[in-house]
Amino acid sequence: MSLVSEEFPNVVPYRAEEITIPADVTPERVPTHIVDYSGMSKLMGLCVLRSIEKVSYIWKVPLILVGNKSDLVEHSSMETILPIMNEYSEIETCVECSAKNLKNISELFYYAQKAVLHPTGPLYCPEKKDMKSLCIKALTRIFKVSDLDNDGILNDNELNFFQRTCFNSPLEPQALEDVKSVVKKNLSDGVCDNGLTLKGFLFLHTLFIQRGRHETTWTVLRRFGYDDDLELNQDYLFPPLKIPSDCTTELNHNAYLFLQSVFDKHDKDRDCALSPEEVKDLFDVFPYMPWGPDVNNTVCTNDQGWITYQGYLSQWTLTTYLDVQRCLEYLGYLGYSIIAEQESQASGITVTRDKKIDLQKKQTQRSVFRCNVFGDISSGKSGFLQAFLGRNLMAQKMIREEHRSYYSISTTYVYGQEKYLLLHEVFPDFDYLSDADLACDIVCLVYDVSNPYSFEYCAKVFKQYFMDSKIPCMMIAAKSDLPEIKQMYGCTPLEFCRRHKMPPPQSFTCNTAGAPSRDIYTKLTTMAMHPYVLQVLVQVWKVLKIMEF
Repeated sequence: MSLVSEEFPNVVPYRAEEITIPADVTPERVPTHIVDYSGMSKLMGLCVLRSIEKVSYIWKVPLILVGNKSDLVEHSSMETILPIMNEYSEIETCVECSAKNLKNISELFYYAQKAVLHPTGPLYCPEKKDMKSLCIKALTRIFKVSDLDNDGILNDNELNFFQRTCFNSPLEPQALEDVKSVVKKNLSDGVCDNGLTLKGFLFLHTLFIQRGRHETTWTVLRRFGYDDDLELNQDYLFPPLKIPSDCTTELNHNAYLFLQSVFDKHDKDRDCALSPEEVKDLFDVFPYMPWGPDVNNTVCTNDQGWITYQGYLSQWTLTTYLDVQRCLEYLGYLGYSIIAEQESQASGITVTRDKKIDLQKKQTQRSVFRCNVFGDISSGKSGFLQAFLGRNLMAQKMIREEHRSYYSISTTYVYGQEKYLLLHEVFPDFDYLSDADLACDIVCLVYDVSNPYSFEYCAKVFKQYFMDSKIPCMMIAAKSDLPEIKQMYGCTPLEFCRRHKMPPPQSFTCNTAGAPSRDIYTKLTTMAMHPYVLQVLVQVWKVLKIMEF
């Protein structure tokens, strides 16, 4: 009542009415509801104005110990209170006040707000006089994200960027030197090459907390996506993104620029590839390793089996296309919205327009095209996928079965434009094909020219699922280095393709001395980009058929 009226009430009721402090008059811009002794199960914070003996209750909310009626004594009771505060870590702070002469009344409720918004509990362990492990883990990730050149030091430029990001203003040169001076004075290895090390960064935040400046550390943590439990907020990791049906998701230019900078940051030996140690270092800011051994068989690698720059971008493109929510999560761990200075990771994603519109306009702005690869067991599908990554049959024999991938993705060039072609090997049980198995931009039907029963599977899949579809299809005559055997089917593969207005079967082999030919993949991408071109090919085939007679 003294807080609201700014004067001591002559008549004090048994219980005061609930009071609400509006958000616009508080430093933190949050409304505060004050209840004079009521049910406490839903409280966010608690001020105890009782005897010291009652403090021993265990509360699950921040607690402030208030010594009221300080106008009635001439001495401070803080010496008596400090041991109690040290014993019970639930007590955020202690303040002496007087409702009668208004001493520290507004300060009391300020501390109450601060205890809720910037609690000590999740950050600091008074017994150990050190930050808690979850706090250290979160601040370590923040340091690594902010260390833009990955040299283990926050230089002046990085510190200023960090300061602007968290507090909307850079540090003055003298302030920067003062910060480093304080750290260096207390920690010999806290500063290196005139920059702040991880140890120095953690020490600085420990100092903030010990000096009661919890809001500084909490501002940093929340800016980098952490909630009150020091877990990354779900709203931060998964910002809303609407994806209409028949649309796909791709990374845009800003996202690629960011991912390029992340690659450069971790490619320490500048060989345009990421060694296993460099990959581990890159994902050190993740709570788990997102890439398994199969990734090395999904994208291009160098002679040592390390993921190349092109392979790295290809894997990100694949993740964005297949599981955009996971991509948003990954970008969140890397700090995309902070480093790229964007509202959220969603700003790095392009949702393509409906494919029907592309067909109507006979043009597309998409960069990623999906090709589902069908074929019977041992028809050569896996070899076809791996050949796209430049691996001949000899190199493919080195792949362990448990590291096998059912996807491969790389770039092709169509009329001078760089595009991504995503190949997906579909399990050869066509009685149980899912919508995902059928949704694609082009279908690839692979049969083994040396197996007389191989083509029949392709013909059945085509007739059952794609004969009446508008999805373009291409027949691949795999293992063309082997003697061709007549297929045990009602017509030859060539006749089948003519009858169903498909291009003729394309001969293919990955049993080569060097990297297999990539021509077939360019053709597939072209057909996926321009499905209406197939109509022209059909007309050409009609002319050729007439000329035979």
